[in-house]
Amino acid sequence: MKEIARIPGEGCAPDRGADLAGTLARVAEGDQEAFGRLYDAVAGPVYGLVLRVLRDPAQSEEVAQEVMLEVWRSAARYRPDRGGVLTWVMTVAHRRAVDRVRSEQAAADREERTARAAGTPPYDHVSEEVAVRLESEQVRRCLRSLTDLQRQAVTLAYYRGYTYREVAASLSAPLGTVKTRLRDGLIRLRDCMGVDA
Repeated sequence: MKEIARIPGEGCAPDRGADLAGTLARVAEGDQEAFGRLYDAVAGPVYGLVLRVLRDPAQSEEVAQEVMLEVWRSAARYRPDRGGVLTWVMTVAHRRAVDRVRSEQAAADREERTARAAGTPPYDHVSEEVAVRLESEQVRRCLRSLTDLQRQAVTLAYYRGYTYREVAASLSAPLGTVKTRLRDGLIRLRDCMGVDA
């Protein structure tokens, strides 16, 4: 799971047509260095798409890692006549993310049916909704306590799914500065929310 940590910081390289197609062809032959180049080119967009579908960073990292593993295993199935490499990879990512949403929903439905059959009290949607709203308000309040620069960096990275490089470009700031703002902002959020380190 350590390898996935580099996804959010990777650049968002555009689909360079023949370059990525050639790289994917080498991946299909088992070339690990080619896979590393492909990973660097597509991991950021994959994570961003998955995060937009799942809205959970931890699950998004897991699904993005599964997507990259699937790309490694099924690279030989890529058909250039059906679209570009990035399009193919993003389609795989979207399908995986939607599958995860469906799987989570099916598990919740099963648990609810089991609870009903066992006679246990049903899931209390009202109290869950209240808890979510209270937590959301606390997050908004804590975000307001950040400096403008920290709030902008955190918002772009965590609410819009931008990579570090995209945040740096959007804020016209050096990459190191953006990483520092994010780290400091997250530490202040953690302290404000009362979460133990």
